[in-house]
Amino acid sequence: MDKLKKKSKEYKRHLFQSAWALATNSNFKGFFKGNIYTGDMKKLCVPGMNCYSCPGAKGACPIGALQAVIGSYKYKFSFYVVGFLIFIGAMLGRFVCGYLCPFGLVQDLLYKIPFFKKIGTFKYDKKLRKLKYIILGLFVIILPMFVVDVLGQGSPFFCKLICPVGTLEGGLPLVLLNKSMRGAIGFLYLWKNTILIVLLILSVIIYRPFCKYICPLGAIYSFFNPISVFKYRVDSHKCIKCGLCRKCCNMQVDPVQNANSLECIRCGKCKNICPTGAISCGFRTKEECLEANKQMTAQVEK
Repeated sequence: MDKLKKKSKEYKRHLFQSAWALATNSNFKGFFKGNIYTGDMKKLCVPGMNCYSCPGAKGACPIGALQAVIGSYKYKFSFYVVGFLIFIGAMLGRFVCGYLCPFGLVQDLLYKIPFFKKIGTFKYDKKLRKLKYIILGLFVIILPMFVVDVLGQGSPFFCKLICPVGTLEGGLPLVLLNKSMRGAIGFLYLWKNTILIVLLILSVIIYRPFCKYICPLGAIYSFFNPISVFKYRVDSHKCIKCGLCRKCCNMQVDPVQNANSLECIRCGKCKNICPTGAISCGFRTKEECLEANKQMTAQVEK
């Protein structure tokens, strides 16, 4: 009975992820006409990775938007994007990764495909997870900020050279729907499709490889996990140190040691499996916010 309840909760999460993906990609006529939505809603960012060029996308990807204007002295749009990321991060942290990212859902579903050997962790796993911070710094901030055109606008290097989300949601549909684009296929398109295929295959074997090792948006939100208003809690009086929460976590987080780890995507698996109900989640109380502020102040002063 407990197993059925846990599966039901996981099913509900996937249902929520699917509903959110449909809501943010509801320009269905774009898939028939082979074009993208360019209305006023496209000026707004969505919280998760969702390609601007997806025929169904109603909003803009914050990572793509940030790269496009971060080096511009003319446009103030970058202040909106940075403010948006800080606000979402400060409120939810990586809850976005667990519930509001369409590509996260794709990886979740692929991991459910049976395979004889699932890889939880490996020798260089922890070191490799730092790659997403390097990608964030180099491809999303440094290159777009300093390699600019005559108008002072940077190029979205991450989108152009790496992003598998853009390839899946934008590149593939637009090329399939537009005959004229097929003739323009070159090495870069093949390179990005190779990245996508490798990641999709790895997603069957490794849980969310894109989120763990590559995603710059997850890297940004991870900084806010320890201080975000939404948080996880472990009641030390109820915890019996059974280790079930650590064993069930596909992100290899031990909630007892650090319930708000940078790697936690707040999927709720640990909370659902806890036999004593020691793990809970919710928004911080006023007292907790004040305590977090004190801790941050102390760290800055050091």
